[in-house]
Amino acid sequence: MRLILRFIPVQLTFSLVLGILFGFYNAIQINYLSITIISLLVVLALSYWQSNKSFLPNLSFNIFTYILSFFLGIATVVIHNDLNNQYHYSHFITDENSTVLVIDKVIKSSNYHNKYEASVLEINDILTKGTVLLNIQKDSILRLNVDDKLYLKSDFKEVSSPKNPYYFDYKKYLEKQQIYHQLFTSSNDFISLPKRNFSFKGLAAKFRGKIRKSLIKNEFKDDELGVINALLLGQRQDISPELLESYAGAGAIHILAVSGLHVGIILLILNFLFTPLERLKNGKFLKLIIVVFLLWIFAFIAGMSASVVRAVTMFTAVAIGMQVNKPTNVYNTLVISMFFLLLFKPAFLFDVGFQLSYLAVFFIVWLQPLLYNLWIPKWKIPDFFWKLLTVSIAAQFGVIPLSLYYFHQFPSLFFISNLVIIPVLGVILVGGIIIIALSLLDVLPSFLAKIYYYLIHSMNWVVNWVAQQEDFLFKDIPFSWLMVIASYILIIFMIRFFEKRSAPRLMSFLTAILLLQVITSFQKRERQSINEFIVFQKSRSSVIAERLGEKMNVYHTLDSLNLSKDKMLNQYKVGVGNLNVHMSDSVPNIYKFKNKRILIVDSLAVYKIKDLNPEIVILQQSPKINLIRLIDSLKPQLIIADGSNYKSYIKYWGETCEQKNTPFYHTGQKGAYILK
Repeated sequence: MRLILRFIPVQLTFSLVLGILFGFYNAIQINYLSITIISLLVVLALSYWQSNKSFLPNLSFNIFTYILSFFLGIATVVIHNDLNNQYHYSHFITDENSTVLVIDKVIKSSNYHNKYEASVLEINDILTKGTVLLNIQKDSILRLNVDDKLYLKSDFKEVSSPKNPYYFDYKKYLEKQQIYHQLFTSSNDFISLPKRNFSFKGLAAKFRGKIRKSLIKNEFKDDELGVINALLLGQRQDISPELLESYAGAGAIHILAVSGLHVGIILLILNFLFTPLERLKNGKFLKLIIVVFLLWIFAFIAGMSASVVRAVTMFTAVAIGMQVNKPTNVYNTLVISMFFLLLFKPAFLFDVGFQLSYLAVFFIVWLQPLLYNLWIPKWKIPDFFWKLLTVSIAAQFGVIPLSLYYFHQFPSLFFISNLVIIPVLGVILVGGIIIIALSLLDVLPSFLAKIYYYLIHSMNWVVNWVAQQEDFLFKDIPFSWLMVIASYILIIFMIRFFEKRSAPRLMSFLTAILLLQVITSFQKRERQSINEFIVFQKSRSSVIAERLGEKMNVYHTLDSLNLSKDKMLNQYKVGVGNLNVHMSDSVPNIYKFKNKRILIVDSLAVYKIKDLNPEIVILQQSPKINLIRLIDSLKPQLIIADGSNYKSYIKYWGETCEQKNTPFYHTGQKGAYILK
């Protein structure tokens, strides 16, 4: 580990990452940043000249190099922030917008809308740049394609923040993709315009569409078609949510995302196929050009997702190292590919797949040889499966803490699905390329199509069987950032002790265990000290929770079984840690929480209670009341309307509260109300 940290690319990349993080969470003026970088370059040049003159390594040169890398990280964030572009569409939004869009990407549809990422070409006849999320109501069979151009009049709406605590923040996710607004329309409310002349994305999407049609023509359908699209074309839109959940539950979701595993196999296949070129003069160079070109063609067809670009970039470096006959340090290859990817697209740093991929590959390279050397089988078949098992375990060690933080579940039977699928993945990829080629040429024999179809079907069956063993799938595991950091410290010190058993390394390992225990104990005590009164946002329903430490009483107007499975409460319980929850399907009318008296006014509209002057009034189930009289009578400090009320009532109540200078809180607009 110490040797790895001494690599200059590792140190430079670490500085770059710190700069990207600083740039994302702090507003930096580009003028000051430019002056700083130019000054650093001058100082760096002088420092380099001084070190050459003295023939001694100059410490100041190294320090200024790392500082420059840090500011390059900040600079790449500022440069790639679309909002800093003077032609960004957000600078030209008005109350009425005539907008020209072009479709950049087709994404997975929701229940009610077909969804697209689209570039804003014009607003009110002004040329603009930037990307929006386009939602088109599912009112016809019309589907747009990449490069389709359209004209519409629609309001630019900000993506709403999560309405309940610990929900996934889709708004922040889109902002990291440089998407800040969304448009809603229907197929009758826009006009299709002539397509733009040329787009590589459009050509790739058209080619993928042609492949998909040829596969459908050869009777590939349902999830089998979706898996082929995911494995070979990087498109997961056609896979059913149920099958995606099965792959996640079986610990095999990485199979469906084109990544280093797939690209590595393709690189080996291409190297094998073009080996005869090495007999020619300059054949090795020609082979390298062809292999790298085909890798990037594959990446482009697969949609240039973060995982594909990362994998192809890394294996491009590997391919170059293989062809020039120089031993490529895998750590340097990994880090250099990361450096350039982040330099040109800093948002990759926040991509979950990007993070997990690098961690998995790093731990495979570091830990797998140590695990393999525990037992070296004499026979080839046991040796093959032992290598696969050690690769899977090493990768899991690398991704477990981060996976628990993001997904809060652990599939303990991951090794079974990996042992079954990975050995045949090469066959599936090669077979898939052949099937697609023959299908496009319209010469695919039906027996070959059936064999490949049942191969994919069998893989899906294995995944479904593993996922059905629910006793081995641990769900809803609370895991904080502090626990992620402590877990990685523990894993690293454990492996270092495993590499070389010594007293100092044992002490480090034991200290890491103690650190994790201290953090767990601290978070438990913090959990026990928190008391909250929460009015959740739930459309057409009322859900109120009173939390006292690790106990929480939930009062609601829903079916208890449905509520126990509802994401709203599950997300909250996972976010705060283990809670003892008691459900009640009746909502009391009066609460007292931390010297605050709270009155619930429901559809019965009863609010005149003797000797009760509540500080907070919660309106539920659209009570027919005269709010002015209620305010004059009770003089509340705050009025809350939850998601169970009619929108027209809420609008009227808001206007009334404004007239009476009484604070009004609508959970549908501001999110759950939390009183601490």
